[in-house]
This record gives sequence, structure tokens and C-alpha cells, in this order.
Amino acid sequence: MNGFNFLKRINSWVVYMTLTAIVFGIAISSFLMISQLRKQEIQKVNLIAAALKAYTDDEISADPKIQELYLAVMQDNTNLPIIVTDKKKTPIFQANIPSDVEQDSVKLKSLIQKMENSYEPFVVELPSGQNQYIYYDNSDLLNYFRYYPYILALFIGAYLLFSFWFLRTLKKTDEGFVWAGLAKETAHQIGTPLSSMIGWVEIMKLEDENSLGVKELEKDVDRLKTISERFSKIGSVPELNDLDLNETIQQNYDYLKSRISTKVHFTFKKSYEPILVPHSKILISWIVENLVKNAVDAMKGEGRLEISLYKKNRNVYIDVKDNGSGMTKQQMRNAFKPGFSTKKRGWGLGLSLTKRVIEEYHNGEVRIAQSEVGKGTTFRIILKEGQK
Repeated sequence: MNGFNFLKRINSWVVYMTLTAIVFGIAISSFLMISQLRKQEIQKVNLIAAALKAYTDDEISADPKIQELYLAVMQDNTNLPIIVTDKKKTPIFQANIPSDVEQDSVKLKSLIQKMENSYEPFVVELPSGQNQYIYYDNSDLLNYFRYYPYILALFIGAYLLFSFWFLRTLKKTDEGFVWAGLAKETAHQIGTPLSSMIGWVEIMKLEDENSLGVKELEKDVDRLKTISERFSKIGSVPELNDLDLNETIQQNYDYLKSRISTKVHFTFKKSYEPILVPHSKILISWIVENLVKNAVDAMKGEGRLEISLYKKNRNVYIDVKDNGSGMTKQQMRNAFKPGFSTKKRGWGLGLSLTKRVIEEYHNGEVRIAQSEVGKGTTFRIILKEGQK
């Protein structure tokens, strides 16, 4: 299983690095391609200017080869819009201009102005001194590419969002592997001495089955069995059965009430009809126990503690409310993070495990519904009601 998880992580990184390379490759190649295409078009205009200058030179234009060269250059330009004018911007020649613009002098002058705003015109210096000017604009192909940076920006933005999601998911996956491995190892370590203890209890029963020590030891062994089973459930995907949540919480309440301080006024408000929720009885009991123990610690062993079980629409709510020390806003934000604890000797694992069990195993939600410093805290678990 560990090898499979390792391969999944490797495959995830391969996909991520491949996509990264593709994104940056597309970005770099696109900008290089647009830059190269623009240079080629400017060179083409330069060539047209040189051909036009040679064609209008009386000394060399009579040469048939010069005329052929001029025609070849002009015919080769099939996509670059150009307009040749005199110094007064009166059109002399145009190529690749829409016919409706070409036939409308107002539109043609407007197009010349637009071309001038985009690119500085090429000056063709003629021997007569009557210079001509070549105005030009991007070809249709280059115009199509002008939208490409925006599309690329959207693509890169989507990629960055994906990267954020990927890295966050990878972090959560790594944490999940750590939790699962730690839980399985803990269950395994507990199991070895537990088996030995069960054997010794059976031997002690042969000597005196009704001994108080044997009975108390049996209770402790049963308790260790429950703890071991809880950790083994964390390390694997638990089976969720449609069980009456009333019954699960009631059993948990009865167990906890006899074990917490008598100075804590502990009550349970439950529904009078069965509430069927797909859940793991062992894990839900563990979660409630964690929340109750945290509440007792927050009250310093004295105060009011209430568990409420109720449903609203298709949701089932479990509230654990105390009138203890409460939490600050910063403590509320960090409460479910691994390692965070307000207790000097706390490990900061209880609420983190609570979040994992409720959200990942039961597809529910756990949050701090209310908390105020000096007045108490209410933890709320939200689950989906099962089909009856």
C-alpha cells in the first residue's frame, strides 16, 4: 500500500512538471513566433520600398530584369496591407486593401492614419525629390495572433489556479499518509501487549472469576480494545452503516458522564425519533469524546456542558456546548490545524483528527459555531441524514 501511495505521488509530480513545461514552452514559443513574424513583415516592407525605389529610377527601371523583380516582389506580397502615397498622403498605389475601403477615399484616408499610428511609414527617396511613403499594417495572420497573449494569459491564470489546488491537495494527501501510518502503527503497538493482557485476564479468572481486580482489569482491557480499534479505523477506510445516531451518542454520553467531574453539569438533548445517519459508531464516539474532554479542560473541570442532537431539513447536527474559557478569533482559525493546542501539554491532534474523521470519512462538516472569550464555545458537527 505504501508503495502504491509513493507511485501515486510520483505520478502526480510527473503530471505537474509536464504541465509546467508545456505552459512555459507555449508562452516562450508564442512570444518568439509573434516577434519573428513581425520582423519578417517589416523586412518585406523594406524590400517593397527598395523595389519601388528601383522601379521609379529612370536610369535602371528600363532594365527588363528590374521590372520583373519589381513585379515579383509585389506579387509575392499576398497578405500584407500597404498603401503608397505622396507627401500629402494622396494614395498612389495600394495592395491587400478591402475593396470597399479602396473605393472610398474617406475610408482610405482613415486607414492611412490608422497605419501611421501603428507603424512609422517607410520613406522611398526618389531621384526627383518627390519622395513617396509606404504605410503598412499587420497581416491578417499577425492580427489573429494579437489576441493570443490574452488567451495565453487566461491559460496561465487557469494553470496557476490548478497549481495552487494541486499543491494544496498534495499537502493534504501527504498529511493523510502520515495520519494513516501513525494510526496503523499505534494500533499495532497497542495490539501486542493487549493480547498478552487478555491472556492474563483469562488466567486470573480461573483463580477467582468474581474478583474486583479481575473485573476492573477487564474494563481496562475492553477500553484498550476500543482505543486500538479506533486507531485501526483511522488507518483505513471505515465502513459506514445506517445506524441510529441517537443510540451512538446516548451510549457515549452514558460512558462519559460517569467519568467526568461531578462539578460539571452534563446534559444530553436528543431527538425522540431515530436519526439514521451513515456513520462509524467507533469513530463518532471518539469524536464526541474528544470534544467533551476539550470542553471539560476549557471549563477547568467545573461548569455546564451540553450535547444536542437534532436535525433540520436533510442535515443532522451535533452541538457540543460549554461555558468555559472560550477562544480568540486567532485560536478559532487555527483550532483544527495539526499541532495547534491551547494546553501546555497538548499535542494538538484531537481536533485535527476530528476534522479528518468527519470530513473525509463521513462527508460531513465540523466547525466552531460560536465562541467568546470567557463565555464558552460551541462545536458543531453536520452530517447528512440517511435514507429510511
